Amino acid sequence: MNVVLVIFDSLRKDCVGIHGPAPWGEVKTPHLDALAEESLVFNRAYPESLPTLQARRAIYTGRRVYPFEGGDFRLKGDFVGALGWGPIPEEQSTLAEMLSEAGYRTGLIADVYHMFKPSKNYWRGFDQWTFLRGQEIDPMRSGPEIPQDQIDRWLPREAQNERRRRFLRQCLKNMHDRTREEDYFNARVMIEAARWLEQNRDAERFFLTVESFDPHEPWFVPEHYRCMYTDPEAPQQVVSGYTSVSEMLSPELVAATQANYSGLCTMCDRWFGHLYETMRTLGMLEDTLLIVTSDHGHSIGDEDYLGKRGYPSHPSVFDIPLMIRHPEGLGAGRRSEDIVQHTDITAEILHACGVEPPEPIDGQPLLEPALDGAGAARNHATVGWGAAMTVIDNRWWLSCKIDGQGAFLFDLTAENPRERNVADENPEVVNRLYGAGVEDAGGDFPECVKELARSAEDAPGCSVLAARPG
Repeated sequence: MNVVLVIFDSLRKDCVGIHGPAPWGEVKTPHLDALAEESLVFNRAYPESLPTLQARRAIYTGRRVYPFEGGDFRLKGDFVGALGWGPIPEEQSTLAEMLSEAGYRTGLIADVYHMFKPSKNYWRGFDQWTFLRGQEIDPMRSGPEIPQDQIDRWLPREAQNERRRRFLRQCLKNMHDRTREEDYFNARVMIEAARWLEQNRDAERFFLTVESFDPHEPWFVPEHYRCMYTDPEAPQQVVSGYTSVSEMLSPELVAATQANYSGLCTMCDRWFGHLYETMRTLGMLEDTLLIVTSDHGHSIGDEDYLGKRGYPSHPSVFDIPLMIRHPEGLGAGRRSEDIVQHTDITAEILHACGVEPPEPIDGQPLLEPALDGAGAARNHATVGWGAAMTVIDNRWWLSCKIDGQGAFLFDLTAENPRERNVADENPEVVNRLYGAGVEDAGGDFPECVKELARSAEDAPGCSVLAARPG
């Protein structure tokens, strides 16, 4: 069994056609929709830890990252990110290492520059790793300097501050000479991935990981994609403020942001189609397990927020797409309501390849339980982000800090689940789910996580109830 694993960064589940529409309208993803017809689609897939590096560490090892033991990283060559923002621990085997030792030829094609910063080691175990540089503020180029009028083209003056201008200047330096659609990052990633498949046809067995940082911000996209979702004369807006939308953008600029993001999602789909059809042309769909997912989504106006955050958590960020296309057609065209997480992808790949991990992992194979109706191994998902936990089961969505303060509880069976926080009315549910989250953390939290929880403010609208293990 060969394996191709495709991970998009910041791809919202509701911006994949089969799961849509997004709140602002349908996003066109015909190639992913076609893949879904040949795949088992998981409707209830969630990360294990967030954001970017934490999610990849969980996928690459099958091990829990939450509750971020030893995760207060302060490493040269990188900013101090959320807890757990660091390298894969040396004592943990990676998926690439395990498959390589089992005789697989392994490859990584990626433009997720965080994975390749000083002190990071996410390419460990790959026979070939190709880093396509230039995303975001990757210091790929030091010049030429970008004039203010170019900044104004992509970010209206009323939304600018020095941090956002500095961010855009580096982005524009990195991309200033690209002239064709094929020069854009997601196209380059998929073209290189297709080339790797062509060049490694002689491998007896292979494992390829394809990492596209798009549709992560900044949302630069060729004009013809943007114009699928807005008027050509509409303003551009490509930056995520990680703040209240109403504090940063007018309704017109919110719509412009959504149009740019939608266009980039459609572009990602178009170039995924190049990889997908390359696999079909090479005959690889007949003997290759193809998995497509994302690390998380992105709020673009949802509950007046622009960005990603762990507390209070929101489906626009925490719901992820997950499709598994089996070469024998197992589960093709079906949907599963099993609750699954990133670590289960690792377990499924190892299971499909007949490889036993050298040490226990936290994920569980997910294909067979979904097909035979036995149900997933888990009855809830716990997602960690900094000092916050989110616990989701078949009915409830709990978001709170790890000390049990600041609880939000939403009833997923309600017509509008996010309309009302029902924590105060259901303390026993809050305590039960909080207890499950504490148990998934091993019963306690590192001191750095506790301190962060103590210093973090409760979000507006939260319950005054302090959760305790049920």
